[in-house]
Amino acid sequence: MKQTVLIVILTLVTMLHASAQMPGRPANIGHLYGKVTDAQGKPLADASVYFLQQKYDSVSRKSREVLVKGAVTAGNGEFSLAELPVMGRLRLKISIAGFSGHEQDITFINMPQGGKPGGNAPARPAGGAPGRMPDMSAFDKDLGNIKLSPVEKQLQTVTVTAARPLIQMDFDKKTFNVDKNLVSAGGTAADVMRNVPSVQVDIDGNVKLRNSTPQLYIDGRPTTLSPDQVPAAEIASVEVITNPSAKYDASSDAGIINIVLKKNRQKGYNGNIMAGADSRGGYNGGGNFNLREGKFNLSATLMTNQARNRTTGTTSRYLSGEPRVNIFQQNENKTKGGFIFGKLGVDYFASNRTTFSLSAIQMHGRFRPGEVIYIQTDSLLQTGTQSIYSNRCYSSGRTIDGTTLQLGIKHNFPKPGREWTADVTWSTRNVSGDGLITTDRNGHGSDFQQKNILGADNKLLIVQTDYVSPLSATTKLEAGLRAQLADVTNDNENFIRYPGSEFEPVHSASMNYATTNHVYAGYITLSGAVKRLFNYKAGLRAESSGYTGKLTNTGEQFDNDYPLSLFPSLALSRKLNKDQELQLSVSRRINRPSFFQLSPYTDFTDNLNITRGNPDLVPEFTNITEFAYSKTFQGNHTFLASAYYKRTNHLITRYLTKGTHPVTGEEAYINTFINADHAETYGLELTSVNALARWWDLTTNVNLYRSKINAEGAADPLWSVFAKVNNNFKLPQNFTIQLSADYQGKTNLPVNTNQGFGPPNQAQSASQGYIRPFCGVDAAVKKTFGKEQAASLTLSVNDIFRSRKTDQYSKGPGFTQDYYRLNNPQVLRLNFAYRFGKMDMSLFKRKNMKNQGVENMQEM
Repeated sequence: MKQTVLIVILTLVTMLHASAQMPGRPANIGHLYGKVTDAQGKPLADASVYFLQQKYDSVSRKSREVLVKGAVTAGNGEFSLAELPVMGRLRLKISIAGFSGHEQDITFINMPQGGKPGGNAPARPAGGAPGRMPDMSAFDKDLGNIKLSPVEKQLQTVTVTAARPLIQMDFDKKTFNVDKNLVSAGGTAADVMRNVPSVQVDIDGNVKLRNSTPQLYIDGRPTTLSPDQVPAAEIASVEVITNPSAKYDASSDAGIINIVLKKNRQKGYNGNIMAGADSRGGYNGGGNFNLREGKFNLSATLMTNQARNRTTGTTSRYLSGEPRVNIFQQNENKTKGGFIFGKLGVDYFASNRTTFSLSAIQMHGRFRPGEVIYIQTDSLLQTGTQSIYSNRCYSSGRTIDGTTLQLGIKHNFPKPGREWTADVTWSTRNVSGDGLITTDRNGHGSDFQQKNILGADNKLLIVQTDYVSPLSATTKLEAGLRAQLADVTNDNENFIRYPGSEFEPVHSASMNYATTNHVYAGYITLSGAVKRLFNYKAGLRAESSGYTGKLTNTGEQFDNDYPLSLFPSLALSRKLNKDQELQLSVSRRINRPSFFQLSPYTDFTDNLNITRGNPDLVPEFTNITEFAYSKTFQGNHTFLASAYYKRTNHLITRYLTKGTHPVTGEEAYINTFINADHAETYGLELTSVNALARWWDLTTNVNLYRSKINAEGAADPLWSVFAKVNNNFKLPQNFTIQLSADYQGKTNLPVNTNQGFGPPNQAQSASQGYIRPFCGVDAAVKKTFGKEQAASLTLSVNDIFRSRKTDQYSKGPGFTQDYYRLNNPQVLRLNFAYRFGKMDMSLFKRKNMKNQGVENMQEM
C-alpha cells in the first residue's frame, strides 16, 4: 500500500512539474452568432470563422494577435461561439475558398480612455453609461447575415492541416481523439480502447471502466456489436462518460463508452485505402469513400479483419473435503477466423435547416475456435495419492451476423442553438454454431463425447426524439422521449454419447428460451449559469421497464415488471479563471438482471467452470458522486483530477457454490449469481496531457481506488491502482513513434461482465477473489511519404514483454482456485494506408481541368 501511494504521489508531482501556471482571467461569458451567405443570400457551409485578440507577450514585451476560438459554419451557413472573453476587443475573421474574406471588430465592454485590462479603471459597457455593468443580454450578440463576394481569380492548390487535441473535456464527458492512434492500426475497437485513459481491456476483449462494465454505444446509441467487431480504422474518437446525466439510459450504472465513427461531409470526393498483415498469419484490408455534391452526401466503407488468435492458460483448484482433491488443468486455445464490416450512409440536405440521414452497418464473422485441455486430478487418500489423467479436445464453429439501420432527422430552428432530432435504430445480431468435446481419460480412448448446438438471435429497436432550446443567453432546455424494445431467442442444445451408443440429449443442460423486454423513458434537463458563481445542469429521468420470457423446451415462463422509477442527476461547474474549473456531479442509476442471469440454465462446457442463472435476482441501484478539477497550463498542458464514490445496493455479482453436475449427478462447484447486500467503490483518478516538446506529447492516467463487496464469503476490500501512459514522438523524415504502457495492481474481480449472449467467456467468482498485478507495453512506428504525405506505413507490436496476463485467485467454502491466461502476446502488425481526394466538385463538370484550383482539406 505504501508503494502504491508513493507511485501516485510521484506521478502527480511529475505531471504538475511538466506544466507552468498561467495568470487568471475574468469569466468568459460572451456569445456571438450569425450567418454567412453569398451575395444572393445563399448560405455558405464550411466557412472558417475565428476570433482573434491582442495579447501581451511577456517574452517579446509586445502585443500580438492570438486565436481565441474558431469554428466552421453549418450546412445552413450559421455559426455560434460561446464562452468568449468579454474584456477587450475581438477581431472576427471569416474565410472560404472562392470568396472574399471578412474582418470585423467586436466589443462587449468598452474600456475607458487610458484604461488597461486588469487595471482599476471602471469598465464601460458597450452602449451603456460609464461605470455601469451591462445586463446579460449585452454579452449575447447577433451579427446577422454576413455576405461574402465571389473572387474571380483562380486559387492555387492549398493543403490545410489541423491537428485536433488528444483530449477534450465537456460538462459530462471526456472525448479522446484516437483516429491517429498508431498502436491500434489494423486492429479493432478493443485495441483502440487499450490506449484510452480510464478504460481497461482484458485479454478477452472485455471492456471495463473503473473496474466495472460500462454500456457500449456506437454514435450515441446502444449496439449489439462487441468491441472486437468494429475496425479501428473507422473510429474517430471515443467518448468516456463516467457519470451520465439524466439524458442517458439509466441502466448505464458503470458509465458509458461511446464509439464515434468517422464522418466526412466535406464537399468533393475523398477516401482511404489500407491493407496489413501480422506475424500470426492474420490480415486486414479495405477502404472508405465519401462523395458530396449539392444536397447529397454519400459515404461507404468496407473492411475485413482476419485473425489467428492463440491463448494459453492453467487452472488449479484445491478441494479441502474428504478426500482432499487437487485438480490441475492446462489449456491451449487456437481460434481462426475474422469478420467483414461494411457501412453505407446517405445524408440529404432538404433545406438549409433540415437534414435527413440514413445509415446501415453490416457485420459478418466466422470463427473456428479449438481448445485442448489437459487435466490431472489427484485424490489424497489415506493409502496414498490416486491420480487420474485426462484430456478434453474441443472444436467448434461460430457464425455471427450483425446489422444496424438508423434513420434520423435533424432540424435547426432560426434561433441559434435550438434544434430537434428524431431517429429510429434497428439492430440485429445472430449467432449460430456447433461444438464437439471429446474426453479421453488415462489414455484409454474416448470416455464420452459432448456435442453442443447453438442458435441465438437478438433484435433491438430504439425510437428516440430530443429537443434542445436556449431559453436565454445562459439557459438551455433539453428534453426527450425514448422507447427500447428487445427480443432475444436462444436455442442451446447439449448432447452426450458414451462408447457404443448414440448421442442423447441432456435436457438438464440444454437451454431454449425466448424473451422480450422493454424500457420506456423520458427526461428533461435544464442547464445554465447562476450569475457568475457557477454553471449547472440538472435533470430528471423516468423509466418503466419489464420483461417476459419462456423456456421453450419446458414451457416454464418468467415475467417481471419494474415500476416507474425516477433517476435524478445534477452537475455543477465553476470556472476559477480561464484556465481552471471545478465540477461536481451526482446521479442515480439502475442495472436490471439479464434473462441469462435469471434463467436456471446450466453450462458445463468446462467442468471446472460450470455456470447457472438465478431466477431470484432483483435489480441493483447505484448512486454515483464525482468531483473533478481541471487546469490548463501555459504550453498546452492539461491536468484533470477526479475523486469519485459509488455505492450499489443489491449488487448483482458472481458467486461460486456447491451444486449437482447436470450429467453425472455428482457434487460439483457451480458459478451462479447472487444479490450482495451492497458494494462500495471510491477513488482518485488523475489525467494529464502534456506537450513536453514540439516533438513529444505525453498522456498519463492514474486511478487509485478501493472496492468492497458486502456479501457472505466476499474477499477483503483492498486498495488498487491502474495506470496508463501514452507517448507520441514526431521525428525527422516524417517518422512518428508511439510507445504506451499500462499497469493494473492487485484488484477485486469485476463484479458484472454480462456482455452479449449466453455464458461469459470465463466464470469466476467476483465476490470471492482478486486479480494479481500485471502490466503491458506496446510500441509502433509510422512513416508517411508520397505527394502531400498521403501514404503511410505503420509497424506495431503489442505486449512486448508477454506480461499482459489474466492471473486470478478465488476462494470459498471448501475450495481455493488459481486461474491464469495469456492471449496473443508479441504480435507484429504491418499496415499500409493511402488517402486520396479532391474537395472541389466542379472538377466533375469541367471539360478542361488544366490549371484549375483545388482546395484540399485533410485532417492530419
